[in-house]
Amino acid sequence: MSARVDLIWLGDAPLPAWPHGELRRCALSPSGVRDMIARELSGSGAEAWLFWDSALGTPPADRILALLDTPGDLWHSGLELGLAGAPGMIDFAAPTWTFNRDPSPSAPATSWRVSLRACLARTEVLRWSPPDNGFDSLDAMSLEWGHRCIRFGALPRHVPLGLPCVAPRIPLEDELRFLRRSFGRRWALWATLRAMLARYDTPESLADAWLATREVVATVPATVYTRARVRAARRAPSVSVLIPTLDRPEYLRTILGQLRAQRLRATEVIVVDQAPAERHDSGLAREFADLPVTVLTLDSAGQCTARNAGLLRARGDAILFVDDDDEIEPDLIARHVAHLLDTGADVSSGVAREPAAGPLPAAFTLARASDVFPTNNSLARRSVLERSGLFDLAYDHGARADGDLGMRAYLSGAVMLLSPDISVLHHHAPRGGLRTHGARVVTYAGSRRRITLRHLPEVTEIYRSLRYFSDRQVREALAQSAAGTLSAHAGGWRRAAKALYGAALMPHTIWKIRQRLRQARRMLERFPEIPTLPPRAA
Repeated sequence: MSARVDLIWLGDAPLPAWPHGELRRCALSPSGVRDMIARELSGSGAEAWLFWDSALGTPPADRILALLDTPGDLWHSGLELGLAGAPGMIDFAAPTWTFNRDPSPSAPATSWRVSLRACLARTEVLRWSPPDNGFDSLDAMSLEWGHRCIRFGALPRHVPLGLPCVAPRIPLEDELRFLRRSFGRRWALWATLRAMLARYDTPESLADAWLATREVVATVPATVYTRARVRAARRAPSVSVLIPTLDRPEYLRTILGQLRAQRLRATEVIVVDQAPAERHDSGLAREFADLPVTVLTLDSAGQCTARNAGLLRARGDAILFVDDDDEIEPDLIARHVAHLLDTGADVSSGVAREPAAGPLPAAFTLARASDVFPTNNSLARRSVLERSGLFDLAYDHGARADGDLGMRAYLSGAVMLLSPDISVLHHHAPRGGLRTHGARVVTYAGSRRRITLRHLPEVTEIYRSLRYFSDRQVREALAQSAAGTLSAHAGGWRRAAKALYGAALMPHTIWKIRQRLRQARRMLERFPEIPTLPPRAA
């Protein structure tokens, strides 16, 4: 028996035939949609509602109903309908956020840029946190709802249906409403000031929009959305574990010992040793002979070269990425595999807890669509890597190799989900790893705790931004980095001292960032260099 889906017909065109559920006419406006939800949802027995602009013609019912058997909680055609890049002022608040880079509108992918003109939503999502009637335009209302969904647990997926692209008309006041609801007052103020400097609109118009929206407050759901299991059965994948290592023998032995105790055993464990030849651990395979260990050795160190070598050797249906200085629980592999099967995801990412680092940031305590690809705790289906390619060798000795691969996986349409219940203990070993190359010497967290540390974007981080984002987005991201050197996660005199220290060094900070920007631009002349992963032989 097929699922019941009610059709919400937006506009004045004649009602179509709809045999799959109830058919309701609704005004094509924010208030019309919100009133319909408030009036009808509580008594609805439908599994989902389909919002459809009557100007788009009759919806393709078979294609739309089939979406309920795919990963996702709401499906829409927002990118196809012209919402890519909207609202423009988000570039001043979250310029290089992974999900602010839109995938192609011609292919299915995760996207929060929802359009209620063509949107299938599970009724549980609507009950959990419905669209907010505080906007002048339906497009702005849709965008804020999609942004709220992707941040707090629901998975929005873009689905192309061959619809015409219509340029959205989002009033400036609605852009400010979006920022205030999604990011809060402080970020909305920062974005407004930066928009003035960038001549996004006239100072007078921006000031008027700021004043007109001064009563708007951030929108936060009362609860986190609990995602439904997918109905389609999927076979549990075989798992290859990939561990690059560099001069951390005691840490490596710890995690290999913990792989012995896994409730769900790995098909193979691939260790890629990047230490100089005289420090290769020739006895490792014998010591862990009860594990299916393969040890590869490299002549020179490079995190991307190492991982690529391991991936080309791997034979599992899925690859578990961990670091040599991780500690893992006995059910790590089992939890990742269950997460893939329960949600239909292509990539399952967990979190990394650090000794004495305090609680995780709030965003990493929520099960949600993942905007990160942590290579110290992620399980990815091999098919994802076959589509996206392997690690870009530009990052061999620099930060954000995982962010670059994660970006390409996301743009390829992969379903990437984060679970805070799947965790590792990451030691940030004082030697080896990227520290060998002078990368990640100053972390974001460390810079916020200590007055004299500045966390500046590394050359490879800027290179990544240049690869995927516009000039304006890159410029705004660098401005935020410079401003961040004034901030401390402390109170009283320490916060004031950090601000004074950062202000005194601001000319040097700006000079350093510009210098690194020039280096990143030069990198673009040589890179990217991304090897491909061939399909496995049958």
